[in-house]
Amino acid sequence: MARYIGPKSKIARKFGEPIFGPDKVLSKKNYPPGQHGNTRRRKTSEYGTQLREKQKAKYTYGVLEKQFRILYEKAQSNPGVTGVILLQLLESRLDNVVYRLGMAKTRAGARQLVSHRHITVDGKVVNIPSYHVRPGQVIAVREKNKSMEVINESLSGFNHSKYPWIEWNDSIMGGTFLHIPEREDIPENIKEQLIVELYSK
Repeated sequence: MARYIGPKSKIARKFGEPIFGPDKVLSKKNYPPGQHGNTRRRKTSEYGTQLREKQKAKYTYGVLEKQFRILYEKAQSNPGVTGVILLQLLESRLDNVVYRLGMAKTRAGARQLVSHRHITVDGKVVNIPSYHVRPGQVIAVREKNKSMEVINESLSGFNHSKYPWIEWNDSIMGGTFLHIPEREDIPENIKEQLIVELYSK
């Protein structure tokens, strides 16, 4: 499956949550899309609930099926709670860290900044959105791109204190990835245990 580029409101309505950010359509039509979206639906099976949760996580972080499976296997091989480690790995992706730092308004926008070589990690340009950021690394806007309107517009009024695992530095127009976030610090409404149950079948 290729990366989804269709209407984001349609996906947000499917899950009943603004997974791509504030959504005007969802606020008006908080029911699934389609001809029978506003009618009562049959109860979803256990498998369907688990699959839905995995799809929600994939859409939220903009990850394809193969990438998601690789991340899950990596999480499974690490000591600790597999579901939590999976979310921590997703949060450690470079495109997600750029988004959390407020350099882009959406993860898709952050992924584009990374792909177009506007972002540096420890002073070196990195154009791989899935790059795994490690604690202590500094993520910043490339020197010649600091005047970009789209970045400055996104940073304007952004609350940099809402994520305790990253620290913003105005002077370098970037931030430090302090440590891997704890589960309670990750704001996404994802039931990771359902994803683990799905893959365990």
